[in-house]
Order: sequence, then C-alpha cells, then structure tokens
Amino acid sequence: MTRSRSPAIFLKAAGVATFTGLILSSAIAQTPAQPVQPRNAQAQMPAPARPKPAAAAPAAAAPVAPAASSAAAPSTVASAKSSGEVVARVGNSDISADDMRSYIAALGPREQAALAQDPALLSQAVRMLLSNRLVMQELAAKKWDQQPAVAAQLEKVRENAMVELYLQSVSNPPANFPSDEDLQKVYDANRAALLVPRQYQLAQIFIPMAKDADKATVDAAKKKLDEVQKKLKVAGADFAAIARSDSGAGDSAERGGDLGLLPEDQIRPEIRSQVVGLAKGAVSEPITLDDGYHIIRLVDTKAAYTRTLPEVRDQLVRQIRTERAAALRRAYLAELLKQQPPIINELALAKLLDGKSRN
Repeated sequence: MTRSRSPAIFLKAAGVATFTGLILSSAIAQTPAQPVQPRNAQAQMPAPARPKPAAAAPAAAAPVAPAASSAAAPSTVASAKSSGEVVARVGNSDISADDMRSYIAALGPREQAALAQDPALLSQAVRMLLSNRLVMQELAAKKWDQQPAVAAQLEKVRENAMVELYLQSVSNPPANFPSDEDLQKVYDANRAALLVPRQYQLAQIFIPMAKDADKATVDAAKKKLDEVQKKLKVAGADFAAIARSDSGAGDSAERGGDLGLLPEDQIRPEIRSQVVGLAKGAVSEPITLDDGYHIIRLVDTKAAYTRTLPEVRDQLVRQIRTERAAALRRAYLAELLKQQPPIINELALAKLLDGKSRN
C-alpha cells in the first residue's frame, strides 16, 4: 500500500525492496548461453522467437507511452471495422487503425499492460503521433532533412537503429524459454530476496512542532498534547475521531490517522521500538521526533511471508529472458570479433586526442 504520509519524516528514506533487484546471474548460469555464429545466426540460435518489426511511424513519433497487450488492445482500436479505417487526422495526414495496431505491437509488454489498464493513454499516444506528423510535414516542406549536416546525423541514427534491431533479432531467447524447471531453480535460489517483512497497520495522531520552534510554539504544542492525551484516556475514546479533529494537517488526519500497512524495516527506529511492544489496538506514549509529537495506535500486524512462485512468475520470466538475451548478445558479438579481429591504430588515436587537447 502506497500512501503519502502526513509527516514525511515518519518513514525511513530507504525504498521498499522489490523483485527487480534480484541477482539472478548465478541461477541463470545453470542454463548457459551458447555462442552464436554471426554468419549463420538463424541456424545457431535454438529456434528464437523473432521480434515484431518496429512500427512504421516517423522517427520521433513513437512516444514512450505505456500501452496494452496487442492481443487485448483497447476498444478504440479493436472496434475498427476495416483495416483502412481512419482513427485520427491532422492536415493531410491520416492515422489508421492499422497504424495504431502496429504502434501497440511495437511496444514492450510492460507498456502494453499499462495501456490495457488505462485506455486513455492510447488517446495520448494518438495526439503525440499527430503532432509528429505535423512536424514531419513542416520539415518536409522546408527540405530540412536534405541539409548535409542533418542527413549525416540521420544516417548515424538509422545505422544505430538497424544494428540494435538486428542484435535484438539474433539474441532473442526462444519463445518457450525459460522452462518451468528453469523458473523453479531461479525461484529457489532467490527465496531470501522474495521475503516480505512483517508489516504493521498503524494510525497516528500528529502534533507538529518544528525542531527550532520558539518557546511560545513549544508551549502551545505541549498544551495540545496534554489535551489529546486526556481525550484518549476517556473510556471508549475514538482514536480516529480524535485524529481527525486534533491531528496536524495532512492526509492521514483526514483518514482518521490511518497510515496503512508499513513494512517493519521502513518504519523509523524511534517509532518501531514503540510499535513492537504494543498489543493490537493499543496506543503508544507520545514519541518526540524532529517534526513534533506522534501518538501511534497499532491497528493490526501482518506476519512476514515469502512471495510464492505464481506471484512473481511474470517478473521472474522477464528477468530471466533479459539476462539470457544479454548473454546471447555478448556471445554473438564475441564470435563476430573472433572471426574478424579488429585492428586499431592506438598511436593514431592518441594523436587525435593530443590535437584536441591543444585546441
């Protein structure tokens, strides 16, 4: 649960541990990548799944916008009646349903999933494509791309894009990789990293007071604290109601002091030491921090647990495939250089640097 906290000082600065930080190299090494012969890449790769070609949009037209699975595209595209149906137009340029299908297909799984959850992102993508079309019309009218300096830069961009797309095609792992056995091995090797620490559901009443506050402010804060403690000692006192009426400004006060579930290792030590000893439903003594007084109520506790393989399966597959693709790419490039060793004139390179430094 991610919520903005009333006083930001309540939580430690460290981020919550995520699965993306797992070190998988040792487990993936159990299924080593085979070197790929560059001159016959298709024969050497174990039935690689070829990636789909990039969308035929202008060079700068593909915004890095989250998107949905191409197999489950939003209705704005899926409902197009024919392949030539126009979904948007600007000037004399149309964007068809097929254009958008190609755009979606060229996006990564994560972006496609985001678009599936929020179809409005597709409208943003269309607007970006329309803007790019207008820019393309403008630069074409001015023949801007025909300027020698611009043409040289465009050729470099094209060369780099072609190299990248080709390397992706020869280093893409097979569609059935990793196997269930591979997944289980990696999962078992990383169980410790998949541990979700104990979590505490907390509520608080916060009375702000700056560390360097003057005497009048300090006295006022202490007076407020005394009033709150008296209210809490009344039989049947409603902690949430007192938090809404007496807690300092902040969204937790509006929620009756609710802070949600907090991982144990993300709670400040001063708070955690008090929370650990509380019974469910109990309220702590005032805790003084740099920003003021905190009165904490333990709503509930969630025991630590290890995330199951089904929970992390998709993330695990992405991680393993990324690692394997990187290994296949390195093997391919190493074999390419082995077949045609480069010759570098280090002396000439040194002279180039010397000349630049003198200039």
